[in-house]
Amino acid sequence: MNTAIATELYPDDFWFNANVYESSSAEIDLVSIMQLFHASLDPKTVFACFGKIVGQYLPLTGVQLTCGKNQFAWGRRRGIEFRQTIKGTNHTFHLVYQLKTALSTKEVKKLNQLESILTQPLSNAIKYQAMSNQAMFDELTNLGNRYYYHQSIKHAIARYERKLDNISLIVADLDKFKQLNDTYGHQMGDNMLRNFAALVQNAIRNTDQAFRIGGDEFVIITQGDTAAAQMVCERILRAVAADYEMDKFDVKCSLGIAQAGAELDADQLYFHADKAMYQAKAEGRNSFKVAQV
Repeated sequence: MNTAIATELYPDDFWFNANVYESSSAEIDLVSIMQLFHASLDPKTVFACFGKIVGQYLPLTGVQLTCGKNQFAWGRRRGIEFRQTIKGTNHTFHLVYQLKTALSTKEVKKLNQLESILTQPLSNAIKYQAMSNQAMFDELTNLGNRYYYHQSIKHAIARYERKLDNISLIVADLDKFKQLNDTYGHQMGDNMLRNFAALVQNAIRNTDQAFRIGGDEFVIITQGDTAAAQMVCERILRAVAADYEMDKFDVKCSLGIAQAGAELDADQLYFHADKAMYQAKAEGRNSFKVAQV
């Protein structure tokens, strides 16, 4: 048995050597495999390890697993379909296997053995991931929270100081948000925050990170100089202007940009971006300004 931990996570293009599987009557070393499953608290890695191990004992082409909102995939969606449902202590797992050939009675028994030792480590990993997300993400908007922002900006500045990346910080604040809350109530305010967060998430690039750090205040760590950050701000402003709910309640946003520099730490970078944002508000709102550092 190949006991290397599988770290390939996604998705269907992850493949394995088709020659790995050889029909055999050898007993499965369940203890060693269980130790591999428990070696990671990343559910994607645990599931990838499961797929790799199953592929060594059975004619597996691919496998997908659904557990609540969690979905994992390994291999390719090609072959004979075989469905299984596993009930764990806290989770129910629905699996769909793709096979080169139908399983024999002995092979089904092997699969059941492997499934029986998957549930606990995968449940633990899913629980750990959920707890980590609660610690790092804002429950209302699903953006990063203040704690996660502070961790991320430190890493971003460290990369800048090693001359690996240029970074800029955008501070965004909703215009007339207090009036909306006072007039229509906090539930409407929460809906608007969720809506704006979704607009921001769609406007930023894969290399950027968005956070809600309190109230109606958002920050975005962008890869690149102020020109790159300005393009992000322009996309956000266009998205807000085109959004029905934002337009209906006349809610806009003001943004400020500051670029990391040799003399700026995280607090100073935020100070300059925040100052630029208030300048945009003072000059009529619904716009962005670039800090002159």
